[in-house]
Amino acid sequence: MSTLPTRKIIHVDMDAFFAAVEMQDNPTLANIPLAVGGSTDRRGVISTCNYQARKFGVRSAMPTAKALRLCPNLTVVPGRMDRYREVSRRMREILARYTDVIEPLSLDEAFLDVSESPHFRGSATHIAEAIRWDIKSELGLTASAGVAPLKFLAKIASDINKPDGLTVIQPNEVERFIEQLELNKVPGVGAVTWKRLQSLGFRSGGDIRASSEHALNTLLGKFGRVLWHRCQGIDERTISPYRERKSVGVERTFGVDLNSLEAVILNYQETLLPEFTQRSKRYFEANQVARIGIKLKFADFSQTTREQAIGQLNHEVLLQLLSAAYLRGNGLGVRLIGVHCGLTPLKPSGVTEQLPLFN
Repeated sequence: MSTLPTRKIIHVDMDAFFAAVEMQDNPTLANIPLAVGGSTDRRGVISTCNYQARKFGVRSAMPTAKALRLCPNLTVVPGRMDRYREVSRRMREILARYTDVIEPLSLDEAFLDVSESPHFRGSATHIAEAIRWDIKSELGLTASAGVAPLKFLAKIASDINKPDGLTVIQPNEVERFIEQLELNKVPGVGAVTWKRLQSLGFRSGGDIRASSEHALNTLLGKFGRVLWHRCQGIDERTISPYRERKSVGVERTFGVDLNSLEAVILNYQETLLPEFTQRSKRYFEANQVARIGIKLKFADFSQTTREQAIGQLNHEVLLQLLSAAYLRGNGLGVRLIGVHCGLTPLKPSGVTEQLPLFN
């Protein structure tokens, strides 16, 4: 058994966050299938949807056209990022009442380490319940939460009783939980990896535990080693209050293909460049930018990226990259333009060794 103190980790995940905010602000949307972010001309991609829409098979990151085929009565509204950021800020203020050790993952979810929290006599379960109550009573929204001694298990747990649910995995329940855990629930196991695991005879955490680290590393590479460690009850990652950003960028999908370089340049300058300049300003000023780049997605959904190592926001260089990327399309129309900058690390990341939670 590990001699390290058991950590108390909570993963809080707002339920259908963007859609929930829209329904709260406009009650006429509350009881109908609703999606946020996909443009009504069918060329966009759904950011999120409410649970009524999910009953029809609509999911996040789904093309709007497919979502409308699955749910013809789907109402699609544009996203309002400023509004979501404001609600997210208020949500973070609630989390901060219970611990300073908070790692935001996105606007609508975060990890908390409450191992040293004095609230509720140190009960992570009661803290999670209090957080969910505060969010519901103050914001009018629901959140689901997972409590566990390991980071990856807390994230899995928060998804078990969605929406508006709480799942707690006690330290003495971890081994049994992992034994029975379907591997497609493990963060990082996508559709392709899940198919590969099944073809190799691995379906549960117990199957992985019965194998060896060397075998998993041979079969699946670096992720095989990670997966083996997770299934042994080892997750050495701490909750990092200051997650290091690796890039800053802006993308736009257009309702009608842009069929000339002139049209691409015009839309880049008018619709992307102002927002990118604002978002990236402080990183350029801090000399934290290592490279700048352009991404284009063409009418056949192929895409290309052109980058150059440079630490300044050089508009001439970006236009050169844009022109070079456009030529790679061999005359195809452009449906998406992206501009980004890659950031240099602020400090080296340390690695903490953790012993297995169970033998």
